[in-house]
Amino acid sequence: MNSTMMDVQLLITGLLERAGHLYADEEIVSQRPDKSLHRMRYRDFYRRSKALAGALTAAGLAPGSRVATLMWNHYAHLEAYFGVPAGGFVVHTLNLRLHPSDLAYIATHAGDEVLIVDDVLLPLYQAIAGHVEFKQVLVVPTTGAPVAEPYTDYEAFLETCPQDYAFPELRETEAAAMCYTSGTTGRPKGVLYSHRSTVLHAFALGLTDTIGITRNDVVVPVVPQFHAMAWGLPYACAMVGAKQVLPGPHLDPESLLDLFDRERVTYTAGVPTIWLGIAQALESQPARWTLTPGLRMAVGGAAAPPSLIRALDRHDCTVIHAWGMTETSPLGTVSVPGPEHASFDDDGRVRVRAKQGRPAPFVEIRVVNDQGIAPWDGKTMGELEVRGPWVAAGYYGDGEGSEAFTEDGWFRTGDVATIDSSGFVEITDRTKDLIKSGGEWISSLALENALMGHETVAEAAVVGIPHPSWQERPLAVVVPHEGREADPAALRSFLETQFAKWWLPDEIIIVDTIPRTSTGKFQKRELKEAYRDRYGGLDKG
Repeated sequence: MNSTMMDVQLLITGLLERAGHLYADEEIVSQRPDKSLHRMRYRDFYRRSKALAGALTAAGLAPGSRVATLMWNHYAHLEAYFGVPAGGFVVHTLNLRLHPSDLAYIATHAGDEVLIVDDVLLPLYQAIAGHVEFKQVLVVPTTGAPVAEPYTDYEAFLETCPQDYAFPELRETEAAAMCYTSGTTGRPKGVLYSHRSTVLHAFALGLTDTIGITRNDVVVPVVPQFHAMAWGLPYACAMVGAKQVLPGPHLDPESLLDLFDRERVTYTAGVPTIWLGIAQALESQPARWTLTPGLRMAVGGAAAPPSLIRALDRHDCTVIHAWGMTETSPLGTVSVPGPEHASFDDDGRVRVRAKQGRPAPFVEIRVVNDQGIAPWDGKTMGELEVRGPWVAAGYYGDGEGSEAFTEDGWFRTGDVATIDSSGFVEITDRTKDLIKSGGEWISSLALENALMGHETVAEAAVVGIPHPSWQERPLAVVVPHEGREADPAALRSFLETQFAKWWLPDEIIIVDTIPRTSTGKFQKRELKEAYRDRYGGLDKG
């Protein structure tokens, strides 16, 4: 028998062991709701994550069971990221910005059995409690207030771990984590991440031609831990031993800049809306903060306008443009200029940096249109398709999303793009009428259907209009039933009972007719053009 390599499994447990043993003295800093800082070391993080795994096992949870989280970015959420999968269970991050009806559906669909929730988020849990049955609810006392029955104190729960607890033997193909899409084309869909995909994704984040997380970094994931697993940063940081600084619920520009300054942050990641606020704060009070020179700021979730890249350049902050989706774990591409761009002038390099970039290693890309696979000429558009070891092969327990996966094993992203000769992807449009606001998707169809359910509304069309701060915001155009009067304020109140506030149209306009195509569909392109400057437009740089 010929031997090759050892059959060592790629497990999140290995990342946890590495962090606890090699980087025991490195810090993990968390900002509490009162803005005080909680500090711990990786050795504490290792011990507590293991205690969580053991306590869940002692509580009788079966292997593969779902453990949901409803939490901000802080130390206990980090412990769930590692302790839950290391124990043989699946950590399922719930997006606290969703409407309670969506949260209840997702938790039920996933089969969540245990919930870990911040004490400050108990009102949100109570809004769904009547629609979801958890076997146990663990409350993290982020405010220091005592946890009352019927809830279980998270800290007390950790103490129930048996002293002789040992991690179970796992296979790298087992599910480790779970995240749901935003449900923009129907119900939210679940994506399961394996141990193997998570570890490989962490490796990719450490490469200098992607994100380049190193041992010397101090990292703030502004992207919430409930959003595509915080883009994989917690796992990459543990792998290399980087200091982690977790902002808690304080995501306003001043709070973040205070944190960047105080903790000497070298790398951070978030959506364009956050960085637009940061840029404005730096412009208005340039002497207030002393940031680490060359602070790297990864941007994803939506395209960063060139003007934002230039604004942050002026403050010695380097924007790194990336693209991905829940289905891609989420790293797909990163825009890092190469030697072929060395001769470009400043404007040319900014244009390159504003693209979505080259695919990460092992991620394959192609653009497909009616003529087949498009050439890499930077001009020919089509739908972007991807595949790779951390790209989803299907949705959890849901055949509805099967059309998103091709017969030859590619994931159809729904984004329209071009690829140039250097392999740089540029997203040019979307295949469906989705609205992307602050890095989050909003379904125009869902809003339209809801509006047309109101007794005064005959027809409704919702489109995304460029916005200087949010990339896009929804605008609704409504035709009343004959003889009825539709009141925008009343319609907004009607929508508030069904959707999260950030989904609601910024404006509801009453019209006599909505333009239609020859096939009878709403002519949304015409509506977008008519109202394109309604919110001040989007700065193109």
